[in-house]
Amino acid sequence: MSLENCQKENGKIKTTFQDNGCQHVHPNTPRHWDGGLPLPALSPTFARVVIFAIAVVCYGNSYDGNFVFDDSEAIVNNKDVLPERPVTDLLLHDFWGNQLVSKQSHKSYRPITVLTYRWNVQLAGGVFPKGFHIVNIILHGLVSVLLFSAFISIVSTHSSNHTSKAAFLSSLLFAVHPIHTESVAGLVGRADLLCALFFLLSFMAYVKTCTNDNTGRLCFPEKVDWLWMILSVVFCFLATFSKEQGITVLGVSCAYDIIFVCQIHPLKLLSPQSACKLSRKEQQNGHSRNQRGSSPWLQSLIQRQFVLIFSAVAFLLLRLKVMGLSPPTFQVHDNPHSFANGSLYRALNYNYLYAINSWLLLNPWWLCFDWSMGCVPVITSLTDPRLLPLAAFLFVMGCLFICCFKTEMDHEDRCLVLGLTLLVLPFLPASNIFFRVGFVIAERNLYLPSAGFCLLVSLGAVRLSQFRSLKLILAAALCALLLTFVCRSVQRSYQWREELSLFKDGEKVCPLNGKVHYNIAKLVGDMGETELAIEKYQLAIKLNPQYDQAMNNLANILKDQGDTLEAEELLTKAVSINHEFAAAWMNLGIVQAQLRKFDLAETSYQTALQHRRKYPDCYYNLGNLFLEQERHQEALDAWHMATRLKPQHVNAWSNAMILLDNLGHYEKTIKMGEMAREHLPNSAVLWFHMANAYGKMERWQDSERCFLAAIQLEPAEEKYYLNLGNILLLD
Repeated sequence: MSLENCQKENGKIKTTFQDNGCQHVHPNTPRHWDGGLPLPALSPTFARVVIFAIAVVCYGNSYDGNFVFDDSEAIVNNKDVLPERPVTDLLLHDFWGNQLVSKQSHKSYRPITVLTYRWNVQLAGGVFPKGFHIVNIILHGLVSVLLFSAFISIVSTHSSNHTSKAAFLSSLLFAVHPIHTESVAGLVGRADLLCALFFLLSFMAYVKTCTNDNTGRLCFPEKVDWLWMILSVVFCFLATFSKEQGITVLGVSCAYDIIFVCQIHPLKLLSPQSACKLSRKEQQNGHSRNQRGSSPWLQSLIQRQFVLIFSAVAFLLLRLKVMGLSPPTFQVHDNPHSFANGSLYRALNYNYLYAINSWLLLNPWWLCFDWSMGCVPVITSLTDPRLLPLAAFLFVMGCLFICCFKTEMDHEDRCLVLGLTLLVLPFLPASNIFFRVGFVIAERNLYLPSAGFCLLVSLGAVRLSQFRSLKLILAAALCALLLTFVCRSVQRSYQWREELSLFKDGEKVCPLNGKVHYNIAKLVGDMGETELAIEKYQLAIKLNPQYDQAMNNLANILKDQGDTLEAEELLTKAVSINHEFAAAWMNLGIVQAQLRKFDLAETSYQTALQHRRKYPDCYYNLGNLFLEQERHQEALDAWHMATRLKPQHVNAWSNAMILLDNLGHYEKTIKMGEMAREHLPNSAVLWFHMANAYGKMERWQDSERCFLAAIQLEPAEEKYYLNLGNILLLD
């Protein structure tokens, strides 16, 4: 049983809880400090059930969605998610399946996340989206429940059969916040969900090192509980290699230990002597000293902080090593604000982006799947009117930080510090402060920081609940806020089910974003709406005259329509903008070959291969060029290289067999067909070429057998029946 004692010091009432030498002092804090919130008093178990259920309901309608936007690159086209690929490849490749040492890599190293994708593929027996979506929805529910436990450890001041209302409100807000739609409904957001899951497990394990096992109360630990400490570090490792921001849990744990457990004022950290010296109040609260006069709890604190700092340094060094000690390279259109002229304008632009991120947390109605390319114009003048909301943002944040440095801090002030810590620290990797990032704004990067935001909103609600005249208004406001968030989350997650609805909504939010129009053009082009695709590509290029990828795609459409001259002009401009654009070089070679500019075409193909050595399609097209010039052996060598790099390249196999057949090398044709069928057992065209070769060798039965095999695979192909009839007449 714990004893509750009251004491008066400097005219202020303090409530001290003591239990087996452990205590947690909350100056000026009533026993039920958040009891005024207009929320039901639920048991902790029932509260967790409610939070999980609401979190699942908000995003449940995305369970049967498709692969959208970045999901194609991260999952559908990523060979690392296939079970037949060696699992060790995950340690050598980035999140998108590229070599970490390659120039194309964004250095996003998330092997834990990719491993879960592999498990999804194994369980489903293929790359099907439904299983991925269901796992994401469940993960969000689990994160919301874990966050509830984390909030309890922060805001709760007593043991009770009922849960902390502030923790419950914070978790509810997190569970239904629409800013999480990209992380939950977008499968690439699995990285954020796993990172948050392990982040919270790491934090809760660290909390256990500061908790009395008998009562669950915080105490001043006089020795380190190494089991929980090691678990905390392990979970931090898993969080970091699920997504980069997971390492920030070490900073949150550090702040929690110093401010909540040891109750050291933040200003004391600026003075080493003050931080290391026990105050008179701390001695009165029962901190013991050993015979040499040192404090065991202080020694324990130093040991815990050393482990946190050592782990942070070790994880950072490991992260740098797997990156090849080189940062990723981004172009101006990826993050134009980081290329602003001068430190002043870069600082203004960065802070304006922080203000927009804060606004998205406050008012998540203005959401877009991509915020690059003109969505947020760069601030280039000190007379820009957007500096006014920037000033308002800095003023509010300044006031919040000033509140954290009161001379005397009560429990609510400490909660405020932890809320700001949860808001700011997980956002730092996306802040452009330490390194340039490859995006302007990414909503999924707000998944973890939104936890701190939700805690701050709850603290504000607790403060307002102390005014009886505002209770009805507060209750109505909270109900309206939660209901609005639920409706917006349901609506937004439905938009994330299909790419077309997602892209069209993005067009409404960011009409000046060239990438939005580019994605619409790419999608409608695949659907056969060529004219609309051309219109959207042209608009994307108009909005961003340096948009080399849009030029490449538009040139491909024009080439297919026979407008080779304009296609050549667009591709020439694309490679002048991005000289390492291998696909554009290859397409330029195709257009130049059609224009009979064979020397220029060969140069373009060779340039493409310089920038991408393993490029089977380029070797295939180079072989076609050599065939046009009757350079037969070089054509066969090029097609052979294409099939080595991509054994399933049926066109390369087919062209090589046709050429060998035309040259009269029937035995080589049949041998090549047998080799090809090892990789393409269901390709009818291979059987067809082999049948023709057997026929020319007058091996009628073998020819008939191959024709029948081709017909069985493609029964609707007329030429198979025609050639088979000819063979039967000759037999």
